[in-house]
Amino acid sequence: MLVIKNLTKSFGPVRAVDNINCCLNKGSVTALLGPNGAGKTTLMRLIAGFLEADCGSVEINGSDLRQDRRSALAKIAYVPENGALYPEMTVYEYLKFIACLRGLSRRNFVDNLVSLVKTLGLAEVINQKCDTLSKGYKRRTGIAGALLSRPQILILDEPTEGLDPNQKFSVRDFIKEYARRNTVLISTHIMEEVEALAGRVILMNRGKLIRDTTPGELRKITPENDMEAAFRTITYEGEH
Repeated sequence: MLVIKNLTKSFGPVRAVDNINCCLNKGSVTALLGPNGAGKTTLMRLIAGFLEADCGSVEINGSDLRQDRRSALAKIAYVPENGALYPEMTVYEYLKFIACLRGLSRRNFVDNLVSLVKTLGLAEVINQKCDTLSKGYKRRTGIAGALLSRPQILILDEPTEGLDPNQKFSVRDFIKEYARRNTVLISTHIMEEVEALAGRVILMNRGKLIRDTTPGELRKITPENDMEAAFRTITYEGEH
């Protein structure tokens, strides 16, 4: 369970995250939506411990991020949209390095590696250097690194960016299955992805949480019964 209370973060005069309160349970995928500049990335970085909040708290499966940082961060993994890999490492070397940082035993590393390489289609590039990978393979390698430790809380920013349709289907299927036993939060601009993955939608605009609903209820907001039309309507209203 991920519990966010009164979370606030400002950069100078701009309040990027403005008193956010929500609770995410395991068992389904939650989609974080909002226009550019809404505060989504800042919120994810606060949850993942990349940034320190001005006030408020983040509790990760019972561990407060400020009071018990090491325990909290051991339970979470975050894959940013443009997550950097180590260019001089091969895919295998990178994943082994991440496993060492996470303190995985050799057996757990091997077991998880075999499963993830198959699921994410990394077999043909496993010995290839990261700086030679296509955007899609870089994306999948980053996701594999995050999943090696089987985190209880998984945060993915644009998880299928750069993937072809078959790869998208495979990754989405994996995310849905993973969410059955864990808490998964995704940020995406692709409404098709929201409908394919999410059981819950949290909508942000100008740093505030403006809607907490389901994809089905979101579609009903407009006569077209269309997710993109509903998104435009809500975020436009939020600007005025």
